[in-house]
Amino acid sequence: MAAAHDNDAAQKGGFRAWLNKRLPVDEFVESQLTGYFAPKNFNLWYFFGALAMLVFVIMILSGIFLAMHYKPSETAAFDSVEYIMREVEWGWLIRYMHSTGASFFFIVVYLHMFRAMLYGSYREPRELLWILGVLLYLALMAEAFMGYVLPWGNMSYWGAQVIVNLFGTIPVIGPGLVEWIRGDYGIADSTLNRFFALHVVAMPFAIAFLILMHLVALRQTGSNNPDGIEIKAKLGANGKPVDGIPFHPYYTIKDLFGVGVFLLFFCGVIFFVPTFGGLFLEKPNFEAANALSTPDHIAPVWYFTAFFAMLRAVPDQQLGALIMLLAIVVLFFLPWLDRSPVKSIRYKGWMSKTALVLFVISFIVLSYLGLKPASDLYVILARIFTAIYFLYFILMPWYTSVEKTKAAPERVNYHA
Repeated sequence: MAAAHDNDAAQKGGFRAWLNKRLPVDEFVESQLTGYFAPKNFNLWYFFGALAMLVFVIMILSGIFLAMHYKPSETAAFDSVEYIMREVEWGWLIRYMHSTGASFFFIVVYLHMFRAMLYGSYREPRELLWILGVLLYLALMAEAFMGYVLPWGNMSYWGAQVIVNLFGTIPVIGPGLVEWIRGDYGIADSTLNRFFALHVVAMPFAIAFLILMHLVALRQTGSNNPDGIEIKAKLGANGKPVDGIPFHPYYTIKDLFGVGVFLLFFCGVIFFVPTFGGLFLEKPNFEAANALSTPDHIAPVWYFTAFFAMLRAVPDQQLGALIMLLAIVVLFFLPWLDRSPVKSIRYKGWMSKTALVLFVISFIVLSYLGLKPASDLYVILARIFTAIYFLYFILMPWYTSVEKTKAAPERVNYHA
């Protein structure tokens, strides 16, 4: 009887009706795409969320193929990467997709976070959305660090020594924690094995879960926009936002265009400058790890160098590690530090605009300084720009509450 009923359903509505009875595909499309209304004034800055999703997929797929040939062993890790590059068919392409993808992941994530700071996307009612985003950023940092160690190049080895030893600055539990992270008395086989397991299994699941929670929170509150106006506050006769348009097909087509442009740059780097002058892949990492040969200048990959510069700006390593940690932790409090009556930078005063520009400059300069040797001049500059970085947050409750702001419009400003 059940089989006959299914056949009748299939004849009346075809395969689509049969599928929707078991898996609510049409309901999902209605609620998340055609029925989800996004502000109609999205601009260039709203490409980067979708691009981050794209790069995540690229990293997962390329990582699966790399894991098929990689050997997490102190004696075989570097040689297995060389084997992938030289012997596996298209192995060089897969490896460069993964290494270049890591840098592009942080590029789009940094731009995505900057957009949130630009238009106040961390403000009420999106505080949890922002917090989930910062947690996702922390998870990406952990994933990137462990992946950076796996090729077992000389910079990977010494970079792991520096970063892992930072945990030793934690009072009381520090030395034991360092030994637990390494799994041994030094960076060795056990370290590679556990980093491989975390990088390939645990962290991707954690990142995927945080992405899912981030999207759920976004759908619950709705997307912000360049004017910082809540479009749900003004509904039409049909119950839909008058300043919104369906996410599909309008923004799916828009995002596909962004994906096309992004892939041009991404492929250009992979095929022509995969190391990007040593920023994406450093020269010492083309040499096997050697505990007796320290690179001339130990520095992490570019997306960590701003925090590395903060670490070196303070003579005391314990205090430097604390400052580096606080530089990330302070991001969690951003929704409550901003006291401005408006969300978007478009309507904030000159103080907020100046502070944001100085913050961006400080982060870029610190990223540059982290790549340089710890000479007197670079250390002094790192101290100055570290202070500017933190003053952006420390002074925010003051300058956002006293500055004169423009009145935000009642409806979004849209220019076709």
